[in-house]
Amino acid sequence: MLHTGNSVVRPAFWWYFITRRYCANLPVIRLPCRAQLQFDNLRKQPLAPSVLPSRTGKLLILSRRKELNQYAAETIGRWENVPLVSHGWKKNASCGDHFTILQQQQQHGARTDTSYNFQSLGLSEELVSLLDAIGITSPTWVQMKLIRNLLQGNNILCTAETGSGKTLGYLLPILHGLRSSKLSASLSQPRSLVLVPSRELAAQIVSVAQNFCAKLKLNIQFVGGGVGQALVETKLSRTPIDILVATPGALWKALQKDLINLTSLCYVVLDEADTLTDSTFSKLAGDILKNIKIASSPSDIQGSEKMAQLAVIGATFPSGIGQVLGKITGLGIITTIKSSKLHFPQLHVQQTFLRVKGAEKVSELLTLLKEQQVRNPGTAVFVFCNNSSTVNWLSYILEEHGIKHYRLHGQMPARMRMDIYKSFQNGQNEVLVCTDIASRGLDISRVKAVVNYDFPFTLQDYLHRVGRVGRVGSGGPWTAVSFVTHAWDVELVQKIETAVRKHIMLPCITKKDLLQKNL
Repeated sequence: MLHTGNSVVRPAFWWYFITRRYCANLPVIRLPCRAQLQFDNLRKQPLAPSVLPSRTGKLLILSRRKELNQYAAETIGRWENVPLVSHGWKKNASCGDHFTILQQQQQHGARTDTSYNFQSLGLSEELVSLLDAIGITSPTWVQMKLIRNLLQGNNILCTAETGSGKTLGYLLPILHGLRSSKLSASLSQPRSLVLVPSRELAAQIVSVAQNFCAKLKLNIQFVGGGVGQALVETKLSRTPIDILVATPGALWKALQKDLINLTSLCYVVLDEADTLTDSTFSKLAGDILKNIKIASSPSDIQGSEKMAQLAVIGATFPSGIGQVLGKITGLGIITTIKSSKLHFPQLHVQQTFLRVKGAEKVSELLTLLKEQQVRNPGTAVFVFCNNSSTVNWLSYILEEHGIKHYRLHGQMPARMRMDIYKSFQNGQNEVLVCTDIASRGLDISRVKAVVNYDFPFTLQDYLHRVGRVGRVGSGGPWTAVSFVTHAWDVELVQKIETAVRKHIMLPCITKKDLLQKNL
């Protein structure tokens, strides 16, 4: 009832008055009775779900809410709305929610093919026998492509998922070429160069190659920062070098001081090229490559003038890498090897996402680490943080709770980092708290779990972190657990969940423009 002065106006009359006064000039749309009945029937029917599951087969996504589970056989159209578990995770009320992408494969997607062997690819019997001695008899798909093309003299641009055997794929043809060549190395003039972004990755490559070089009577040497210029000079002037593994900063200093000459190179490898071509290393890498004569075709390698064969290797590639390589050599002369699984979620690793508050992350981590020690004693765990200060702070927390661990980040002296990496690789501790400095290329077979204490800033970083487990030659099962705290974390998780549900690749981005990282 509405009171106007001393009179009372009934609501029905009031709305009639407003309609007559203000809506008199509006057009009236009249519907046929049959159409009106059809609309009424549609309103009474429940909305059809965007996914029509058969509810059979293997479960793909396991959620706390059963209606959001998805089976591997279910498909969602490219333009359909996806029922995401993480849809409302930007709200604080969603804390405590979680979902798991269950393991769909029992081994790495780049498994070996027993129908091929290394001898059929053209490698020498000497190398094949060394491979047999360490139990490697069949190449992976990536190794087959790399070995064939490098032996044919082609420049290579290879992109394949982490843990697929790329390192051995480019080392074997280089060892074959150096061993069969009539030319010999000379002082300060290495015959091949492997450029890598970190000392830890360089040490790993050296350890892999040394097993072969010792038997083939080839000399391999490593040059990295943080060891002093006098030691670098001694390494480069002591003996002729067949394979030089170096980081950009140390190599550039050696070039400026004329401690090394790159004009006699036969092979150049850029390993983890996505990192070498980012803003941190791109200028250094470009300056180094300007000192090298890159062959434009296989005939240039066989010519009288010494020219180097180029191999660019990476697990993920930013979209602008073509522009970077275009400054080095023409893209038309590069043979591209690209895995069909590149940038796809790694379904051989079980991946769990937990929506938690920032204050609850420590207790969740302690619970996970203690459960891991009970369930899988002797296995190792990577705990990733986004900056060095978080690594240091988290290390103190773990010490207070009696959890033995190592910490690793870019603010540490180079010698200390190398000692920590070697100790962890030898199994002296089971937990490594680290930044993304440990997410590129490192291969430790006893690592079975990855914990993203801080969710990574990009999908590329996520793929690299998860790629520390589930590598070729290591036994499962493997797990990755991610704590999701911030709104920008949720955005990336939604992209991962969408890619898994739609069976499509991840939209890897190139710029870390969400926050500035401090490694």
